[in-house]
Amino acid sequence: MASRPDERLLGVGAFARRSGLTAKAVRHYDRIGLLRPDLVDDAGYRWYLPAQVPVARRIATLRAVDVPLDEVRRCLADDATAPDVLVTQRRRLDARLARVQRQLHALDHLITDGLEHPMPDTDTTGPAAVDERRLGAALFNATWTLLEKENRTREDDDAMLHMAHASRHHWGQVPDVTPAHLGRGEWQCSRVYAVLGRAEPCLHHAQRYLDLCQENSIGDWDLAFAYEALARGHAVAGDTEQARAYTEQALAAAEDIAEDDERELLLGDLESIPGQPRFW
Repeated sequence: MASRPDERLLGVGAFARRSGLTAKAVRHYDRIGLLRPDLVDDAGYRWYLPAQVPVARRIATLRAVDVPLDEVRRCLADDATAPDVLVTQRRRLDARLARVQRQLHALDHLITDGLEHPMPDTDTTGPAAVDERRLGAALFNATWTLLEKENRTREDDDAMLHMAHASRHHWGQVPDVTPAHLGRGEWQCSRVYAVLGRAEPCLHHAQRYLDLCQENSIGDWDLAFAYEALARGHAVAGDTEQARAYTEQALAAAEDIAEDDERELLLGDLESIPGQPRFW
């Protein structure tokens, strides 16, 4: 065992235990210059001051939510950058969540319909209706692709917003479109506005989804996600009381969702509502 050069100093193991990092992480952060020890003795042992523990804890906190190392450095160099770093990281995680949600929806369809489920080339409503349907679906998917993008630019945000509205418009031109399809377009518009931090239009489109569900007796996961969209919109607006009220309605509606996977998808979505701790 290495002999302590100064009683104040902490070895790697003790420092790791106090800071919430692993010993391996402590050594790694020294190697990359993120958290240098106060002293490295002649035998190569690293020694840290107790005053370095808060810095290590901050690193542990940021890395626990997957903040990239370069941005951890920014936070350590200037505390004032932390809010921007955290907001940016939330956008990244929202994008990853959107990607997982789309993959889960796709898997549900594959499980139900099989691996071979081609899109029909013709439709009894005519080629124009087929084009509208294809445009609506393509724009819906393209919007998801941008929702999943972790480092969107301002131009990406603009494109995402316009495509969500265009998708909803084209679905509205399909003669045999169902109210559920229209509602899901409203939900996507609402989600895009939520991601962009624009509460009023987010709530408008969420309410349209709920109206379509209630006016057409649509239940199951559509109704639950309409309540989720309203909860998210109120959270974006800073109204935590209303956000919780609509979350409770979403949870109640979730009890009637037939498929377990879709119920879990809803519950995961509710956990991503900003500023709302899980209470169920």
